[in-house]
Amino acid sequence: MTPHDLWRLSLENLWRTKLRSVLTTLGVVIGIGALVSMVSFGIGMQENVTSEFRENDLFTSMQVLPAKIDVGEVLAGSFEPPETVRALNDSAVEAIRAIPAVELAFPEIRFPVTVRMMGKEARTSLQAVPAAMGRYKPLSEIPYGSFYEGDADSVVVLTGRLLGELGFRLVEEESVDARATGESGASELVPISADSLIGREVEVVSSTLDLRSAAASFMRSFTAPSKVPLRQEVVRLRVVGVRGRISGFGAARFRGGIIVPIETGAAMPRLGFSDVWDLLDSSSEARGYGSVYVRTSGMDDIASVREAVEEMGFGVLAVIDELEEIKQSFLIMDALLGAVGTIALIVAALGIINTMVTSILERTREIGVMKAIGGSETDIRWIFFSEAATIGFVGGVFGLALGWVVTGVANAVANHYLRPQGVPEVDLFSMPIWLIAGAMAFSVALSLLAGLYPASRAARVDPVQALRHD
Repeated sequence: MTPHDLWRLSLENLWRTKLRSVLTTLGVVIGIGALVSMVSFGIGMQENVTSEFRENDLFTSMQVLPAKIDVGEVLAGSFEPPETVRALNDSAVEAIRAIPAVELAFPEIRFPVTVRMMGKEARTSLQAVPAAMGRYKPLSEIPYGSFYEGDADSVVVLTGRLLGELGFRLVEEESVDARATGESGASELVPISADSLIGREVEVVSSTLDLRSAAASFMRSFTAPSKVPLRQEVVRLRVVGVRGRISGFGAARFRGGIIVPIETGAAMPRLGFSDVWDLLDSSSEARGYGSVYVRTSGMDDIASVREAVEEMGFGVLAVIDELEEIKQSFLIMDALLGAVGTIALIVAALGIINTMVTSILERTREIGVMKAIGGSETDIRWIFFSEAATIGFVGGVFGLALGWVVTGVANAVANHYLRPQGVPEVDLFSMPIWLIAGAMAFSVALSLLAGLYPASRAARVDPVQALRHD
């Protein structure tokens, strides 16, 4: 019996019991649809995370700390600060810049400030970065205005979050839910155009210790001041860009309310410490920066740069260290999602077994006739195998179609609800070729496995007893 004859005969046999065959196939369709939908969601999430990290060059950057720390110990609360902390100062930054494959290295300068603009003020954080960062995401994508070009320019880049805290909202983003930018009461915010902000002057107010007034107060009354003596320092900067809404993993490092050139930020008066590392050692040798941002030429250079930095005695934190753990987490999630879909397929396989066994009981006399005219047990077995494979193949094709429709609808609905909240449109599901091919192969293989017992039972039918069967 040729494969063509088997295929034709299996279709004819299934067509004779159309309703039962359709219902059995529908079970496979639902099982494959569920399996593909769930696994494609896990794959889509993994691709979104890794692509976002790659696009924002997070796999080519690291954070250098004055001492080595164990993140697990920090999270567990068992981390003990080292007795001495090596100075992460300007000379150390220059040494790091001299390492081959280091593209950029600069101290991370952040401190709280008060911003005054158009008669309003708000407390936020200032972050100082070099102009060279404007070549990389996410700072290379300034929607309004542009990034600055000089490290000592008296300019500033604002964010939509800060504008919300000041009581404004960009008219270009009026349709965005206020929760996306941390605003409250969007209807109470004053609409303002981003173009009207470019070139406007803002006041950045920082605080410093006023030791002179404290000493004078002590000399007058010989008592310590009741509160920390602070003096406000005002710096006027010109707005060159507005970032608007901030989203994505790469933006997390640069979520400060304002961004200024690194030399401008370093020269601004501020408190003597802004990082926990400044408090670990009171010796002058330990004074320096809390951390240094390092960008390498590529992912393959992370290991060599890390080794060189650690030989200097510093600690390193890099996102790429968590890549394998991220992959393992997604692998576990894919396995759990796939298990749910597999359960539906197992139920469908039981339906196939039931259908095939019932078919044997109905076609016992037909099987006896085929054996009587020379049909072998192998031929009988292959007939039932082909019927099971046909159910699996058809169920797989329509199951993939069902999965494609379900994921498309779910993706559209999710984006419909996320779009008003300022979340960029994203594909939550992904169906690579290997998933499609694997689903088809799994559907056919499971159907053949389900048809194994009915096919063996049909092949063992006694032709004499079968011919006497009514």
